[in-house]
Amino acid sequence: MLSHIPARARLYLRPTWFVPSPIGLPDGSASRMGNGLIWFQAYELTALSGDERVARVTVPVAEFAEAVAGLPDPLAERARRLAANISAQRQPLVLGERTIRFDAPQVMAILNVTPDSFSDGGRHMDDPQAAADAGFAMAAAGAALIDVGGESTRPRAPKVWEGDEIARVVPVIERLAAAGVPVSIDTRKAAVMEAAVAAGARVINDVSALLHDPRSMEVAVTAGCPVILMHAPSAGDDPHENPGGYGDVVADVFDMLEARIDACVSAGIERGRIMVDPGLGFGKSLADNLALVNGLATFQGLGVPLLFAGSRKRLIGALSNEAPAADRLGGSVALAFRAAQLGAQMVRVHDVRESVQALHLWRGLADAGLSAV
Repeated sequence: MLSHIPARARLYLRPTWFVPSPIGLPDGSASRMGNGLIWFQAYELTALSGDERVARVTVPVAEFAEAVAGLPDPLAERARRLAANISAQRQPLVLGERTIRFDAPQVMAILNVTPDSFSDGGRHMDDPQAAADAGFAMAAAGAALIDVGGESTRPRAPKVWEGDEIARVVPVIERLAAAGVPVSIDTRKAAVMEAAVAAGARVINDVSALLHDPRSMEVAVTAGCPVILMHAPSAGDDPHENPGGYGDVVADVFDMLEARIDACVSAGIERGRIMVDPGLGFGKSLADNLALVNGLATFQGLGVPLLFAGSRKRLIGALSNEAPAADRLGGSVALAFRAAQLGAQMVRVHDVRESVQALHLWRGLADAGLSAV
């Protein structure tokens, strides 16, 4: 079935045929995704030669070992490694006295201290205490991590001088960290990372996957904190710049994130301290974004926790009569729920209370399905 695939093909696995529970199924017919509550009975195996798809077949879990044995040796090894990654335990984020576990999906709250972010720009500008109070409210509503950012990354947004960005975020981070609230810093700049970590930030979230600033990798290694690597088509000033487009968007994003994980590990960042984000909406068309959502389970093959950030994004407006950002709550919650169904370990949201409620519902349904006999 797979013997025709050339040895140099790019190979990917996507869990599919989801089931609520392995109870009552024949032994070996279902696999678990990470340490969560998702079980599946098959892999969709895709192979690409250049931009040409040379195979897309569904392989039952029970037949996987036999099927991949027919692949050329390098691809058989890769298939086994991807399958092992999909089922590997996701290490918790240990953030000082706080630990974020991934046996159920968690919520990251967006706290922008910017004048021009696409959804909430200007809402928390020039008043660090008010911004911190908003962060406290998000934590009280159930957010596991507050993501503080001082520069908009919307398309064609002006670049912010690092000194201004530091002045925006540090007073807010200091207030949140002093109260024991876990904070991540959303920035592409090494100097901002350093200042934020010194102020109490415990996680670095970089939309350029530590590529924009030549010092970012060094700073992240020295800080020793978890990092979130996001896919963007450009590491330049405009992360949305993408004149070449994609061949297969899921495969192309996977390849970039896989390479960045390897680069971080080689530089000295522990694999257990890495998360990834496929970068929904960054230099991607509506069709690209929909393909990423539908293919989200593929990224479990990277073997690290997956962050999904779909809150209030453009694809929701595109599918709902061009609804403005402030009117995209329903779509945002739907995307968060769908991401949880497909294995995302964390969702990044503006609307914390509603998203936490949706994920509580997801967890209740998953628990009930698992215990049903």
